[in-house]
Amino acid sequence: MLAAVDGDALDQAVGAYFTARNTAGTASGKRQVIAVDGKSLRGSARLSAGRRHLLSAVTHHRALTLAQAEVGTKTNETAHFRPLLEPLDLDGSLVTFDALHSVKANVTWLVKTENAHYIAMIKRNQPTAYRQITALPWPDIPVQHTASSAGHGRRESRSIKTCGIADELGEIAFPHGRLALRIHRRRKQTGGRERRETVYAVTSLDAHQTTPAELAAAVRGHWAVEALHHVRDVTYAENASTPAPHPAPWPPSATSPSACSKPSEPPTSPRPPGQSTTNPNEPSHSWASPTTPTPRQLDQALASRETPPAL
Repeated sequence: MLAAVDGDALDQAVGAYFTARNTAGTASGKRQVIAVDGKSLRGSARLSAGRRHLLSAVTHHRALTLAQAEVGTKTNETAHFRPLLEPLDLDGSLVTFDALHSVKANVTWLVKTENAHYIAMIKRNQPTAYRQITALPWPDIPVQHTASSAGHGRRESRSIKTCGIADELGEIAFPHGRLALRIHRRRKQTGGRERRETVYAVTSLDAHQTTPAELAAAVRGHWAVEALHHVRDVTYAENASTPAPHPAPWPPSATSPSACSKPSEPPTSPRPPGQSTTNPNEPSHSWASPTTPTPRQLDQALASRETPPAL
């Protein structure tokens, strides 16, 4: 049955369902934030072909997969950026993505055509913009927001600075950029050395449209999609799967978001057969229950004219 399913059509149907669910559950007046990120399927590699790659659009606040498509390899992600997002209503939304998708044509399409905003990570793949943003007077700008957290055997702290880059203040070589962001992270594993990292980003939001705290939350929230990847890789063992080679359809790409597009705890182990949901000592009437009547019990019930046990 799965081999006969159109994987792309199933992806679109599942994405449409979650889009409707997301629209109904989004708080009024709150900007929708969507992360775009890719994921390789390790078990799909063959001697004659590399790993298959999926590109997803996931909301930050509820971690719902609104759209997903197979893009072949990681290098093809940028070409599928627009086709992935075109079916979605992006009016007023904020889209976050890593440096791979910091492509000028894509961000121009987001702002001009879709009336959306973006946060684009700027790295050395954009040499001119990277050189300009790192040359801004960051030492003279105070830290505008800090946050810290502890868990999983490590402590983290993050700080953010913003700097206006409007046309009259010296525009950088990146379209529709209004604020430059400098995020400094510190991470210390228990018993280990502290690690520090500084990353830069550009957003089309003006200073009066957002706050440093909201921008910091959006940058950190982008990695919520990585949490979904972990659920798919570990809990649902997606990396251990071995899908059929091309050109067979790829319906598991659609069923994966439907299985894990919910920020809940991993599924627990099933109850032992024959155990009741309310009383462990009370037998269950599930399919695996030992109380299923045997032919001898049925004969005895008929002989005594009693009502036979429920099948």
